[in-house]
Amino acid sequence: MIVLKDIKEAHKRITPHIRHTHTVKNHSLSERIGTNLYLKLELFQKTGSFKPRAAFNKMLRLSQEERSRGVVAVSGGNFAQGVAYAGNILDVRALIIMPAYTPKNYLEATHSYGAQIELVPDVDSAFNTAEQYKNRGWTFIHPYDDPDVMAGDGTVGLELVEDVPELTDVIISVGGGGLMSGCVIAVKGLKEEVRIWTVETEGANTLGRALQAGQVARIKPTSLAKTLGASYVSSDALMIAQKYGEQHVLVSDQEAYEAQRYLLERAKILTELSASCTLAAAYRVQDNFSNENHVALILCGGNISLDDLVEYRRKFE
Repeated sequence: MIVLKDIKEAHKRITPHIRHTHTVKNHSLSERIGTNLYLKLELFQKTGSFKPRAAFNKMLRLSQEERSRGVVAVSGGNFAQGVAYAGNILDVRALIIMPAYTPKNYLEATHSYGAQIELVPDVDSAFNTAEQYKNRGWTFIHPYDDPDVMAGDGTVGLELVEDVPELTDVIISVGGGGLMSGCVIAVKGLKEEVRIWTVETEGANTLGRALQAGQVARIKPTSLAKTLGASYVSSDALMIAQKYGEQHVLVSDQEAYEAQRYLLERAKILTELSASCTLAAAYRVQDNFSNENHVALILCGGNISLDDLVEYRRKFE
């Protein structure tokens, strides 16, 4: 399991290549929830999500020989763009194995950053194909179940504590658990008293199922929050959530959509459902907050197409 030192070293390593995204206090949400509410705007990271942090940390730790052989990754969303971008900047050949049903905007963005794309029928096929490339000498970068990936993701937490020294609570969404794991180790390592609230959408509840079962459990994701669509949460993420989590919150896709719409109309920020679900969770647990608390929502990504928005409105309104 990673420790705070790993995340601090990752931060030094990747700082030349990533943005320190802003954390802003939102007054309308603060009044609505009855606390001091902050938005960590990681959707304004290069490529539209936190994923380049992990990709850079992993690639920068590879030997020159490993870099020359190229990297292969599996993703139907944000990680594809993060790996593609990092590979472009570091001159590392990147191959992304993507499910055939990946939205067009993700395919186009990944290709624009210079990566090679190979489409396969589904996620299981993607991992099997990536394993074949690994056997040929490519370095496989797992989207979340990797210590270097978790440490890179954890730099979000370092910035959050730096920007909000009075921080008391963090609400963070969980897909495979890389971002949650890194951020929890970073935040708790710097401010042990901070409470961590984890959130998933119905149909993407890998952590929720694992917490109930007491062990990693596989699911078939059905949520519209596609970037939370991991089939399992990593064992390290489960242990970290069991040890440090204050409460796990499950919200519906509709709640995430309504929060997404509020963020767009009132905060002028367009997020993915995987990010807006943190606001939906804040509504659910707002009785735990007062004007003495300083609560941060990690808005992890904003890669959403107009077609997605039209679909959500048709479905929920």
